[in-house]
Amino acid sequence: MTHVIHLHYLPIALPLFLVLVGVLALLLIALPFQILRHVYMSLGVSSGAALLILAASLLGSFFNIPVAELPGRQVDAARQTTVFGVTYLVPVAVDWPGTIIAVNVGGAVIPTAVSLYLIARRNLWVSGAIAVAIVSLVCHALARPVPSLGIAMPTFAPGVSAGIVALLISRRNAAPLAYVGGSLGALIGADLTNLYRLQGLGASVASIGGAGAFDGIFLTGVVAVLIAGLSPVPGGARRRQAG
Repeated sequence: MTHVIHLHYLPIALPLFLVLVGVLALLLIALPFQILRHVYMSLGVSSGAALLILAASLLGSFFNIPVAELPGRQVDAARQTTVFGVTYLVPVAVDWPGTIIAVNVGGAVIPTAVSLYLIARRNLWVSGAIAVAIVSLVCHALARPVPSLGIAMPTFAPGVSAGIVALLISRRNAAPLAYVGGSLGALIGADLTNLYRLQGLGASVASIGGAGAFDGIFLTGVVAVLIAGLSPVPGGARRRQAG
């Protein structure tokens, strides 16, 4: 039971979490209904789904699903650590057997599910693979192992790189490509390809898509929404709007 309690925590410090909540609120307030409708169609999701996905990602960031456990050894009990200018929360170790590998709901499960949906819905198999590969390389190059935390990368790395890559590959599909490339690219490049570096960091919980990566993945969704507001609506979506 102790393990379950300490598996669930905010991946970032409360002030930054509130900033992300404020970003979501600004999107709701600043974007007129017509632009929001255009955003939904450009992303390829139903009306209201884009912002609901961002909200679900914020709420889901509190929950981690344990999937594996590294061999038991002494773990650190630091409450927070700062890297790349961002303060991340670290669960305090209480009778912890070792480092628990977990998957964050808001930073990994939801973005992966949405990315696979967008890839299939918009037939982005080739362009999506290219975007994910490039962003993965960028995130892997910038990711750093952090004692007590796990793997961390600069907050804006996945969103900015994914936005640039998506616009270069296809302006028509820039919004979904930015979301897919940034989300999967961050998870693969920063977390999955660095799992071997977790041993010996003294982290009680190493969360894939959680502390160290969640803020960047969330902002990738924001970048995708903003790009969608400037992207052309696919022909099929225009016909549905006209109908």
